[in-house]
Amino acid sequence: MKISILLPYKENFSPEYPGAVSLFVYETTKISKFKKKITVFGNTNFKKLFNLTYENINIKKEFFNSQTKNYVNDFIKLERKHNSSIIEVHNRPSYIHIINSQIKNKILTLYFHNDPLSMDGSKTVEQRKKLLKTCYKIIFNSNWSKKRFLEGLENKFVNSNKLLIFYQSAHKGNLSLLKKKKKWITFVGKLNKAKGYDVFVQSITKILNKYKDWQAIVIGDEKREKITLKHQKATILGFKKHHEVINIFKKTSITVACSRWEEPFGRTSLEASANGCAVIITNKGGLPETVTDAKILQKLNEKSLTKLISNLIEDSKVRKSLQRKSIQNFYLTHKFVCKKIDDYRSEKLFLNKTFFIKSSLKSLRILHVTNFNERLDGRLFFNTGRRINNGFIRLGHSVLGFSDRDIQKYYKSIGDFKGKKTLNDKLKKTCYNYKPDLIVTGHADLISQEQIQELKEDNPNTKFAQWFLDPLNKNGPDFERNKDRILDKIDVMDGTFITTSPSALKFLPSNEKNYYIPNPCDHSFETLNNFNKSCSVDVFFALSHGVHRGKLKSGKEDDRIIFLKKLQEITSNVKFDLYGINNIQPIWADHYFKTISNAKMGLNLSRGEAIKYYSSDRITQIIGNGLVCLIDEKTQYRDFFTNNEMVFYKNLNDLSEKISKISGDDKLRKKIGKKGKEKYMKYFNSTKVADFIINKTLEIKTNNKYLWSK
Repeated sequence: MKISILLPYKENFSPEYPGAVSLFVYETTKISKFKKKITVFGNTNFKKLFNLTYENINIKKEFFNSQTKNYVNDFIKLERKHNSSIIEVHNRPSYIHIINSQIKNKILTLYFHNDPLSMDGSKTVEQRKKLLKTCYKIIFNSNWSKKRFLEGLENKFVNSNKLLIFYQSAHKGNLSLLKKKKKWITFVGKLNKAKGYDVFVQSITKILNKYKDWQAIVIGDEKREKITLKHQKATILGFKKHHEVINIFKKTSITVACSRWEEPFGRTSLEASANGCAVIITNKGGLPETVTDAKILQKLNEKSLTKLISNLIEDSKVRKSLQRKSIQNFYLTHKFVCKKIDDYRSEKLFLNKTFFIKSSLKSLRILHVTNFNERLDGRLFFNTGRRINNGFIRLGHSVLGFSDRDIQKYYKSIGDFKGKKTLNDKLKKTCYNYKPDLIVTGHADLISQEQIQELKEDNPNTKFAQWFLDPLNKNGPDFERNKDRILDKIDVMDGTFITTSPSALKFLPSNEKNYYIPNPCDHSFETLNNFNKSCSVDVFFALSHGVHRGKLKSGKEDDRIIFLKKLQEITSNVKFDLYGINNIQPIWADHYFKTISNAKMGLNLSRGEAIKYYSSDRITQIIGNGLVCLIDEKTQYRDFFTNNEMVFYKNLNDLSEKISKISGDDKLRKKIGKKGKEKYMKYFNSTKVADFIINKTLEIKTNNKYLWSK
């Protein structure tokens, strides 16, 4: 693993008058945990260099070719030999476009140190869209810079997880510096109007005339603008080496950074604050973000600046308090910022397995996107989405539920007739705010593959999984539709989990990312123990297919109704309690559980022909509450359960005989009901299913055993 850092052309990577970019790179690299793996590439005429692995790119002058293009092209030649894992480009978005056109499949990161809209390669909306697509991360030195980058872009880009803010850093002084402070007022920077130097000159002249024991120190130069400060108490030092500037800050009481232009950040005020200066800044660009304790000049004029400096001179308590707070509250140390940079590098370099193995040891953030049926007033409070949710929570993870269909229904409008636009916008914003490690979708048909792909691009460290419960038998109901619902997003998922054995489904792509999961039971829902009580009903079954708003659709029928009617006809002296047929309406919510509480057996009859391992979620409500589970042997549940735990039937007549036998043998009924529940609750519970989803999706090797996975 290697990292290449490319500096701007002619950036001095040297202690001799280094630029802000060089200082940032040097200070954060020399303490990086990846220090030995980093090579800095640049172009400088200075022989004395910073003590890091550095490779100078020497460019020959050519009259008809761009020196910048030659510089980048020469870097690309070196990089092909170097073969780094990450290329970090500083302050030159145009370099990214050139590199991406010649080197494919590289992790590219762009650092902005200036206004993005002033730089070649990021001035236009289209250029910035291209950068968002090309770069793994785009890093800004302030919120202001980030906002500038986002100007003109759609809302979907605002929430991109690709956009990070890493402030510049400085060495933090200690409180002992406060004893060394002299009555100095310091200005550091280019001596021009953009930096507000003209206002400073006007103000400081009055200050020095009034306060005879104070001095002004000016560091900087400007050949193009001749703004002269002549005063016996003012010292103009010109450009100084970086360490010399820092030494002056250590002795300075007040520092003025009164920029007229929108500063992207403001290294001067940062370093002054770190060394215990009382700092005065203008409310421009990123300057207010650099100093936690500063006096902000709301209006840049001689009168306002003079008044602010005078107040700090005359009120020594306020001045010294500000100096103390500047040090005490300073947090943008090299160590702090370097850790943030290394964290982003680690996330990418160890993304596949190592990162997630580490993540598995702590609480993950899981965004669970499914239909929680909130609009149905609790009618389906026991649905599978809530069961899986409970499993994630019991494992100790942070879980945020996102009910897609409810949101879509709530936010329908004239401008968004189906509510899908609002739904997807809210999902993006939720991801931006929550920063999930894992997004799990269940029957989230309103979220398309394209939208998932967009989320993956915006959240490159996030893994994605989907679960699906409906029948997938080729001869069963809604096969084509259900098949398409899975396949729609399967290519962008890191794991697909279904309640049918993947081995029985020919339409699934042949990879190792498709898994079977059982319908999970949950002890917070399955609270009954029917095997401990006498029950007046022999067989319970509730059909819900063809239901609209909780009621049967007129003229809606399926093959299960025919099966049930025949079963009743041939099974005498047995009491059935059936719902959803014979004009008896389906039952829901608490009514459902109160009804099954009086049944000995539950018929686990699913739509369509039986297929390997498929069952609807009614299996959990039957066996999980201690009813004897009657199930078609073609489901192959014998792979998991014995005849003492479930009752398997071959056909209609076989089922009738077994129902009659068990209804007349209460001891046998209680035995099977108890053993079935105990096993299902132990091995097929929501916690195990949730654990399985996480481990498979995140590719975590675990010693955990799953009865359904061999």
